Amino acid sequence: MIVVIIAGGSGTRLWPLSTPDYPKHLLHINGDKLSLLQHTYERSKQLTKDIYVVSEVGHIEHVKQQLPELPEEAFIVEPARRGTANCITAALAYISKQHDNDEPIVSIHADHYIRDSGGFAHSLKLASEVSAATKQIVLVGVEPDYPAIQFGYIQKGELFDEERSVYNVKSFKEKPDLITAQKYLDSGNYLWNCGYFVGSINTFKQKMQAYAPTLLATYEKLLAADPAEYEQTYTGLESNAIDYALIEKVEDLLVVPAAFDWMDLGSFNDLHKAVDSDDLGNHTHGKVELEEVHNAFVQNHETKPLAVIGLNDVVVINTPQGVLVVHKDLAQKVGDVSKRLAV
Repeated sequence: MIVVIIAGGSGTRLWPLSTPDYPKHLLHINGDKLSLLQHTYERSKQLTKDIYVVSEVGHIEHVKQQLPELPEEAFIVEPARRGTANCITAALAYISKQHDNDEPIVSIHADHYIRDSGGFAHSLKLASEVSAATKQIVLVGVEPDYPAIQFGYIQKGELFDEERSVYNVKSFKEKPDLITAQKYLDSGNYLWNCGYFVGSINTFKQKMQAYAPTLLATYEKLLAADPAEYEQTYTGLESNAIDYALIEKVEDLLVVPAAFDWMDLGSFNDLHKAVDSDDLGNHTHGKVELEEVHNAFVQNHETKPLAVIGLNDVVVINTPQGVLVVHKDLAQKVGDVSKRLAV
């Protein structure tokens, strides 16, 4: 088995904790000694010693600093961000020169928050075994525990392997409204699409040929590119997500329901759930003073003191990169505002 860790991201949704130069997978959550990326690497080591990390050129030095165990050849550098379709295709082309092309490759993301590393290893090993046996792409989906509107969903079809709880994929659903998300939750037939999938290089090439010939052409172009021309070749690609470019087009996908907890940390609401809070639901970090405050996420990364009085359900962040004050109901708007500030 081979693991590919996708360590990308724009760093906008958790601004100013994360920034375009220092995105969220590099952050240390809840006072952990390890960053999200480092935790992902430690989980991956339970699966294999063959681990590769894909990251954009602007972040690669930070990534290398956080993963000093990995050799230089384990890092796959994107000359620019061109979406997960091209990022993963570039990784496949690179790995094809190093390994047996029938060996299963597990693609995961560096910025997910997972505590149950044993369950993670079990689910990914199962998906790898099934993919190797069937020559099919196998997804790992997360059992929803609330009606989330910020995730896409995988609709389970008929059981493919009853003993190991492997399902055929019936369909994909875009991010739903709240009423639809509740229906998905109540039915028990849907999983959150966390973007984890497994397949060998030969399996991916077969699926590309059948369902995404443009992506196969990209694979062959990157495979053949001279090192001196690689950057120009890559930056000339049209940005696209792997879900739209390939995964959602494939008709014989399988899915394994995850046997682990999972959080995307896509907003400060998510981050607040992942960290420690006091009896009033308040999380604080740094030199902070609260008065008549409930359910707040307050972090001060400066030496000057920070006081919050009489505000509930808020996020207040003070860093050298900026200051954020937002009601938690509007936390999803942080990404849009941070992009405007970067202009």
